[in-house]
Amino acid sequence: MPRFAYTAFDARGAERTGEIDAGSLEAATAALKAQGLFPTEIDVATAAVAPEAKPSRSAAPVRSTPSAAGELPGRAPAAPAKRGLAREIRLPFVRPVSAKEQAGFTRQLGTLIKAGMPLLRGLEVLARQEKNAAFRAVIGALADDIRSGGTLSESMARHPRVFDRLYVNMIKAGEAGGVLDVVLDRLAKFQEKSLQLRAKVKAAMVYPLIVMTVAVLILAGLLVFVVPKFKQIFADLLKGAPLPALTEAVLAASEAVREHYLVTLGVGAALYVAYRMFRGTPGGARAIDGALIRMPIFGDLILKSLVARFTRTLGTLLSSGVPILQAITITRDTTGNLRVADALDVVHERVKEGDPVARPLESTQVFPSMVTSMIDVGEHTGQLPEMLNKVADIYDEEVDTAVAGLSSMIEPLLIVFLAGVVGTIVIALFLPIIRIVQLLT
Repeated sequence: MPRFAYTAFDARGAERTGEIDAGSLEAATAALKAQGLFPTEIDVATAAVAPEAKPSRSAAPVRSTPSAAGELPGRAPAAPAKRGLAREIRLPFVRPVSAKEQAGFTRQLGTLIKAGMPLLRGLEVLARQEKNAAFRAVIGALADDIRSGGTLSESMARHPRVFDRLYVNMIKAGEAGGVLDVVLDRLAKFQEKSLQLRAKVKAAMVYPLIVMTVAVLILAGLLVFVVPKFKQIFADLLKGAPLPALTEAVLAASEAVREHYLVTLGVGAALYVAYRMFRGTPGGARAIDGALIRMPIFGDLILKSLVARFTRTLGTLLSSGVPILQAITITRDTTGNLRVADALDVVHERVKEGDPVARPLESTQVFPSMVTSMIDVGEHTGQLPEMLNKVADIYDEEVDTAVAGLSSMIEPLLIVFLAGVVGTIVIALFLPIIRIVQLLT
C-alpha cells in the first residue's frame, strides 16, 4: 500500500505534516479529513505506487461555497485585523507584494477552501503564516471585512495595488456563481503561467544585458586607464608625427571620457529623461510599443508573449463567467502594450455592435492569422474560452522555442561584438607602435 506525505491544517489553524498509508489519493484525503485535518498538499512518499496512480501536488477536490465564513470548532474567534493606515498607505521600508507571493496566496486560499475550510478561517491562517508585513496587513484586512459581513471581491477592490481589476472581477464572478474555489484555482493557474512566461522573456534578455554591461565596463576601463598611457608614449617617440586616423579617434574618445565625464554623464541622463518623457505621452508610448513588436530579433518574441498573455487573460475571464465586453475591457487594461490595447478597443466597439470577436480582431492586423482563425473556430463551436486557453498554450511553447533560438543566435553575436570593441582599441594602439618601429629601423 502506498504511503502519502501530507501538509495540513488542524481545527486550530496550526500546520501539521506527516505520512499516511492509503490505497489512493482520495482515500488518503478522506482519512485526513476524518481526523479533523484540512490537507493542503498530498504527495506520494514512496515509489510503491503505479505511475498512473501518482497524483500531482494538490489537495483533495472538495468544494466549499464562498459564503462559508463560519468558525471551526475548538477555537475562539480571532481578534479583528487592524484597519486604517496599514490598509490605505504603503508602509515605508516594507517590501511590496510580488506577483509570486500573490500567486502563492491564491493557490493556498483555493486549496484551503477546496479542503472544506471556511473562507474566514482560511484568510486568518494565511495571514498568520505570511512573512511579508505589507501583504500580511492586507490579508488581515480582508479577513476583517469578511468578519463584518462583506464580500471578498469588495474587500479586494479596496486594495488596487495588490489585487487588480482582473483579479477582483474573477473573484466577483466566482462569488456570484458559488464556485469561488474553482475560480481561485483558475486564477492561480493563470498567475503561475504568467510568471513562467515573464521568466522566459526575462531569461532571453538577461544574457545580452550582461554582455553589454561587461562591454561598457571594459571599454570605459581601456579609455580611462590604458589609452592615456599610450598617448604619452606616442608623443615622446613620434616627435609630433601624425597618428593614424583610427588612433586619433580612440585618443579623442579617451580624452572626452576622462576630461569631460560630467558632460558625458549629463548627455546620457538627458537622453534617458527625454526617453521617459516621450514614453509618458500617449503618442510616444504608442510609437515605442509599436516599434517593440516590429523590431528585428526581439520583436517576434515580444509579440508572441503578448498574444499568450492576451489569450490566457481573456480565456480565464470568460471561463470564470465574466461578461464578454467586460472581459475585453479588463484584458485591454492588462496587456502592457498600447498598440495591442488600441486593437482591443476596436474589438470592444465591434462586439458591442453585435460582431463576433474574431472578425474585428483580424481587421486590426496586430495578431497572427492563426490566432484569429482559432478564435473563429471557438466562437462557431461555442468553446471560445477553451480555444483561447489552447492558443495561449501554443504560444507559450512558441515563446520557449523563440527563447532557445535567440539564446543560440545572440551568444556568438555578442561575443563577436565584444571582441570587435576590444580589438578596435587594440589595433588603434598598435598602429603607431608599428610606425615607431619603422622609424627606429
